[in-house]
Amino acid sequence: MHLPRKALLAGLLVLSLALSTSLVSAGNKKKDKKKAAAVQAQMDERQRALHVLNRFTFGPRPGDVDRVMAMGVDKWFEEQLHPDKINDSALEARLSPFRSLNMDTQMLVENFPPRQAVQAVINGRAPLPSDPVKRAIYESQIQKIEDQQARKQAKGDGAPQAANVDTQTANPAVSGVGQGISPVVSNSSKPPDNSASSDQANEQQKAAQREARMYADLKYEEFMAMPAEKRMQAILKMDAQERERFARALRPEDREQLLASLTPDQRETVMALANPEQVVVGELQQGKILRAAYSERQLDEVMTDFWFNHFNVFIGKGPDRYLITSYERDVIRAHALGKFKDLLVATAKSPAMLWYLDNWDSVGPNSEFAKYGNHPARNNASFHPRRPYFGGPFGGRPPVARPQAQQQKKQQKGLNENYARELMELHTLGVDGGYTQKDVTEVARVFTGWTLREPRRGGGYEFDERKHEPGNKTVLGQKIKEDGEKEGMKVLEMLARHPSTARFISTKLATRFVSDNPPPTLVDRMAETFRKSDGDIREVLMTMFNSPEFWSPAAYRAKVKTPLEFVVSSIRATGADINNARPLVQALNRMGMPLYGQQPPTGYPMKAEAWVNSSALLNRMNFALQLGNGRMRGVEFNASQLLATSSSSTAEQAVGSLESVLLAGDISQQTHATILKQLADPQVTGRVLDDASRPPNVGVIAGLLLGSPEFQRR
Repeated sequence: MHLPRKALLAGLLVLSLALSTSLVSAGNKKKDKKKAAAVQAQMDERQRALHVLNRFTFGPRPGDVDRVMAMGVDKWFEEQLHPDKINDSALEARLSPFRSLNMDTQMLVENFPPRQAVQAVINGRAPLPSDPVKRAIYESQIQKIEDQQARKQAKGDGAPQAANVDTQTANPAVSGVGQGISPVVSNSSKPPDNSASSDQANEQQKAAQREARMYADLKYEEFMAMPAEKRMQAILKMDAQERERFARALRPEDREQLLASLTPDQRETVMALANPEQVVVGELQQGKILRAAYSERQLDEVMTDFWFNHFNVFIGKGPDRYLITSYERDVIRAHALGKFKDLLVATAKSPAMLWYLDNWDSVGPNSEFAKYGNHPARNNASFHPRRPYFGGPFGGRPPVARPQAQQQKKQQKGLNENYARELMELHTLGVDGGYTQKDVTEVARVFTGWTLREPRRGGGYEFDERKHEPGNKTVLGQKIKEDGEKEGMKVLEMLARHPSTARFISTKLATRFVSDNPPPTLVDRMAETFRKSDGDIREVLMTMFNSPEFWSPAAYRAKVKTPLEFVVSSIRATGADINNARPLVQALNRMGMPLYGQQPPTGYPMKAEAWVNSSALLNRMNFALQLGNGRMRGVEFNASQLLATSSSSTAEQAVGSLESVLLAGDISQQTHATILKQLADPQVTGRVLDDASRPPNVGVIAGLLLGSPEFQRR
């Protein structure tokens, strides 16, 4: 049933403002000694199970609390600490259609070429692939570039425009094929008729759009009348210009239907024909939601999310669109529960981090590269930066900087301190960790030469000694002797074992899992475990898990969920089935948390103050009601299924039953009364609460409960 929008939003605002007050007051509740004294000294077993599920998973599913109680909270946590022993085949089946998630970066570039790879073919620096599917993708992208150039020329060389900007990849949060419709133009370079009025030009443009839409409609009907296999063959047989024209003008609803009728591989190919880069981004984003929602290895997923946020990189920065898939899979997830030092080294050598913080481009001011650039003589086996040069055909002096080398030197930015600063401030020591600006510069000198092989083509890490700054360095008062790549390894080991790092990492973990302002006594014990165990993440988590502070009643539901935690926990709590995660990705965009879209290296905030405001909460409430009423695109859910085992003939009975299912029955009288009051308003529900002639509006009830203060906290 479609509810009156104005009345519904008014009702949502009442509840969201109440939620905002409740969430803010939650942070002060633990400071109130009188209230704390009235709370039980210990959680009961059901609360313990709910607490551990709220903190170490993306939210409990129906029946999870009972399962954890039966298994034992301690045993469940121990099992989660060793994800390799947990069968996750059901999740892998869900992820199997997304081929890109298992590809290395070079394979991604080969199968879903970015603009630079397509441009290389246009410029004759690379051949077209022989594989017909890959070739069709390249041809479609070549046609797109040529059309952009034609539009630029049609507007006149002096007219400002953005023909070379791929609007589909400019925003990594956008998913889908053929976003938006543009007029189809010919490749003719004939100059425009300057005598035509702007009105005439607009009419011509509208006519071209109508023609393109009619063409797309006809082709769509033709395709849908074919068997699926023949449909795909017909799409591949279209020439590149025809495919581009079709993809641009296809209606969004027809696009979704066309994709749904294809096999996963075919769907992926059709999407790549329109925008190969977005296939990589879209599958990465959808994969994250599916893992969070359905993985049995929940602690591993929560820690992967934590560490990715700690070692944040931004998907909107050039090649990072292609580098993040491997970064999250092979660097973050692979080390999420291991030794911190191994994780730190892996991030330092990761192409995604090297590109994001520009260290790949950092050159020592006194390095051989700074002096000579990429001089051909360096490729001669006899040339060595530390000994006399005898590599030329006639011997002689070392090469001098040629004009070409001077140009290469100009293109290089010299010493770059970005990574060095964030390494100490955000990754290890913390802003008050005891380092100085002099240390930043010295660490930057240490990491010169840590670079990439052809980053835009998916190349990996390499150490280039020609770019490395020679000489000894001093970091945090310790002398680092000149030793090439090993200098960086020594600094990483020093930072990983520094007492400030132990405290900084422990504080962040306690902030994520315990409270926005974790007790210093807890941080002290975690930091001590960090130091004694050489940064063993499992041991630090176990110390936190066994602490009285973690199990304190003041910590119970004291953390506000981030948008990602809220969306995924809603899916898990309702037992909903995701058949298309793209709408959930878009929902997160609206809530201010685009996946992999945080540009600053600080990552997304973990504290309530960043997420609690009336506008943000209203977006959450809208999402909750969409989901509860079964109107969330891409998600199959019927709220009535949650009441299958209970008799709830009235709205009040339904509220009680759904409180038990969605919140384990743990809800305040204030929230319970507020929801009943909203249900009693016919302007909100479309009927009065006590209308016994009709069944309760279960969808609205479920939505209001998902938007409640208790569900918003974990």
